Amino acid sequence: MTRDDGPVSSASRLRHGRWLLALVPLVLVGVAFFWWQGSEGAEAPEGAPEPASSPVSDPREVARAPAERGAAMAAEPAAPSLLSPEAREREARRELWQKRLERAKRSLESYVAATRYPPESRPSREHPDQMELAEPERTRPLSPKAAEDGTSDVQLRLKQNKVFVVGDESVLLGVACEDSRRTPRPCEVVSALAHEADHLVGAGGVPGVPVVFTDAGQGGDTVAGDGMITGRFQPSKQGFAMFSGTLRVDVRVRSGSLEDSAFFDVVYTPAPPATFTRRVREAVEAGSLDLYLSVQVRKAGRYVVSGRLDDEGGVPFASVSFNEELAEGAQEVKLNVFGKLIRDEAPTFPLTLRDVEGFLLKEMGDPDRELMVTLRGPVHTTREYSLQQFSDAEWRSPERDRYTNELEKDVMEAQKQLDAALKDTPAP
Repeated sequence: MTRDDGPVSSASRLRHGRWLLALVPLVLVGVAFFWWQGSEGAEAPEGAPEPASSPVSDPREVARAPAERGAAMAAEPAAPSLLSPEAREREARRELWQKRLERAKRSLESYVAATRYPPESRPSREHPDQMELAEPERTRPLSPKAAEDGTSDVQLRLKQNKVFVVGDESVLLGVACEDSRRTPRPCEVVSALAHEADHLVGAGGVPGVPVVFTDAGQGGDTVAGDGMITGRFQPSKQGFAMFSGTLRVDVRVRSGSLEDSAFFDVVYTPAPPATFTRRVREAVEAGSLDLYLSVQVRKAGRYVVSGRLDDEGGVPFASVSFNEELAEGAQEVKLNVFGKLIRDEAPTFPLTLRDVEGFLLKEMGDPDRELMVTLRGPVHTTREYSLQQFSDAEWRSPERDRYTNELEKDVMEAQKQLDAALKDTPAP
């Protein structure tokens, strides 16, 4: 039987072609699917930029981006790694002199601001702690070991109404026991002994003397039974009339089962080297207000005198001081209230001078001073003045001019070096 292969072969080929045409889309879809999966799961190389989350829809943004990137690159300095070693050295020199110029300017500005007024006439805000006479008060654990162990919170509070004692003056010493909430606790001064401070050369020449402490509202104690036990110590009447220097009062304190020691120091001068007469005259001179205190000097030498000034409302305004040589006899101590200080702070007149203290400075020995009797409280009230009566000029002295000139030279040198470094800086 003879077959006709021609028509059969043509039909077969047609069917095969149709199958192939049907498979092509499936293959293309599969390839696309596997390519998409691979691109999603693959991690971007380290440092490579992430693709944008959404395409740029505005063609103007596409056109603007290269220009902005170019401007940013031009504005930023070239990365150090892109500069030659010589260029990096020039850049480092520029940064160095920029920092030195800033530091030199700050030093000059700070010095000029700090020396607008003379050292002997300063605003009260500079040292608010020095606007009152020293009345030390401190607190410490009665038993440091018990405090460290956490078995007791009893604190020992110690206070004295003065540190410097002259002639027949006395000092009041106070002792109290309290807990961490400052609630009074039982307290007893078991013993108290005054003697020469141990650090003095030849200490021990004068025997120690007892000091009586009481909470009975007498002997210097202000209020009976308030928990503050007070002792009065008068060196001239208690065996130290001929002594000059630091005296120490050791106290032994007990509260319940706890007991420990503490001490007070007092600087004593048996006879003052000079005496304030309390006479004061005032004058406006060279644009400032000068207060002249009359002093009777018994020992010639360098004297240091200081006082406090309040405005009409009692608000601290300034501290004034004197540090010069005085000869024997009747002398005057000048306390200068600088004109620019008055103009800048604008206090309300009249001013009140108060709490004036002074001493003779000793070149050698301990202590380094012989004390004058302090004038406590108001000493003098000035007349009323207008601010325009005082000068607004800054303080001048050869020393200030010399330091200012040196600091200005530092600024000019740093600026000169920076300018040279900027001219030598290569373009990025």
